[in-house]
Amino acid sequence: MKMSLSVLFVILAFDQIASSYRILGLFPLNGKSHWMMQEALMKELARRGHQVDVVSPFPQKKPIPNYKDISLKGSTPEVTNNMTATEALSFSTPSIALLVEIIGFRTCALFNHPKIQELIKNPPQDPPYDIVILEMFAAPCYMAFGRHLKVPMVGTVASAFHDWLSEMSANPMNPSYIPSLFTEHNQDMNFKERLTNFLLMHYLSWEFHYYTNKQLKLVNEHFGMNLPHITDLYNDVSLYLVNSHHSLNGIRPMTTNVIEVGGLHLSDEGDPLSPEVQKWLDESKDGCIYFSFGSMVRIETFSKELLQEIYASFEKIAPVRVLMKIAKKEELLPGLPKNVMTQSWFPQIAVLKHKNIRAFITHGGLHSTQETIYCGVPMIGIPLFGDQGVNIKNYVNKKVAISLNSINNVTEEKLTSAINNILKDSSYRENVQKLSKLFLDRPMSALDTAIFWVEYVGKFGNVLQSPGIKLTWWQRNLVDIYAFIFIVIIIVLYIALFILRKLKKLLFGSRACAKNNAALKLKKNK
Repeated sequence: MKMSLSVLFVILAFDQIASSYRILGLFPLNGKSHWMMQEALMKELARRGHQVDVVSPFPQKKPIPNYKDISLKGSTPEVTNNMTATEALSFSTPSIALLVEIIGFRTCALFNHPKIQELIKNPPQDPPYDIVILEMFAAPCYMAFGRHLKVPMVGTVASAFHDWLSEMSANPMNPSYIPSLFTEHNQDMNFKERLTNFLLMHYLSWEFHYYTNKQLKLVNEHFGMNLPHITDLYNDVSLYLVNSHHSLNGIRPMTTNVIEVGGLHLSDEGDPLSPEVQKWLDESKDGCIYFSFGSMVRIETFSKELLQEIYASFEKIAPVRVLMKIAKKEELLPGLPKNVMTQSWFPQIAVLKHKNIRAFITHGGLHSTQETIYCGVPMIGIPLFGDQGVNIKNYVNKKVAISLNSINNVTEEKLTSAINNILKDSSYRENVQKLSKLFLDRPMSALDTAIFWVEYVGKFGNVLQSPGIKLTWWQRNLVDIYAFIFIVIIIVLYIALFILRKLKKLLFGSRACAKNNAALKLKKNK
């Protein structure tokens, strides 16, 4: 019996080795909020026996089996808990040009980093890489690795599917009911909204490809390629894992290689509450409000006037308590009300799961709002930049949030009113708990779904792509077919009109000739 069990374990071990892959993860972006999704995916792949080599500015604090860090830490500016109010507000007006310059081109410039140069010039061969996984954001230059290594690529998208990615993957992007990534429209649009949505969606796609094409020079230089355009690399992407879900982002058509895995990073296995925070929350019998602007923006750097308005509001809602994430307490404006506790970091899901949390004051970052929905907590939104305004507006439409629209609109009166509405109107909590059930009820978890499709690509290669990527935009939209049918109709109508004119002339023209001949005869007889 013992011998049989030993043989079984050996067979299972060899089966796992035979079906495991060596995976290169390319995540050079220094944004912690983007990294959360990628980290969860790569750690789970390692846990399931795959060898993962991960390029990122976020090396693991403790070694993980099958997980190798290729650290870029220190190569890019530190933005975690390091973005001031001035810097945050400078991004409040969306700009593709600025996005591609700051996040895209500077990230591509890391090709000169010695560790990335080593991957380009001397990639491992024992064993070689089987799959490349990378984030699809503003640096499509990194897609060159898939072609360079001759392996399938999996692209992760840390938000809803980008307008320009729909175009590149031949995924249907119907602007009549699918809002552009940068509009606050819902899916029920009037004529004016559909028109602006159509124009914005196509303009942003064109603009993104125009600016990212400047990365082509670096690709050709470092990989020895001679590509006509940066968009050529999108043809090598086998699979897209998208951080969205129909319950939050609406009903959208998806091609076979576009998989929704919204909330992939969500887990109850994170850090627990510290004893101090646990005690504070347990004693918050009248409820507690959680306030955080995410992993980057430092609340303490906002103006004295704004902080005084926030303090006055928090003091007014006492005995309701507040947990407030402040990166550097020593820089915070004095005069904090007694019902407020500040710390430089909170285990966010553990906080939101606590029974006494009544609302979350948030900037509207996608991961933060997903965590809030996961925990069933209503929101008060103060968007700062990027997709945050769109995210908050989406939740306002679902009646699970109240929006103050902008940090510039925050006053003691407006913030207090929003908090009291959330606290006193039970419909917000009821609605968010229903939404939470819709979000979580799936045949398998988002993480299991992502792992399945990554392994599927490892087994079968590039078999999920839409054949539509081989067509031009006018072929995919049947513009040439409609034009051909229109021309045929015009020709048929022209021929029919020509024949009718000839028949008319033949029939009525002969009668006219007969009448003219008769008239001539009468004149001669006279």
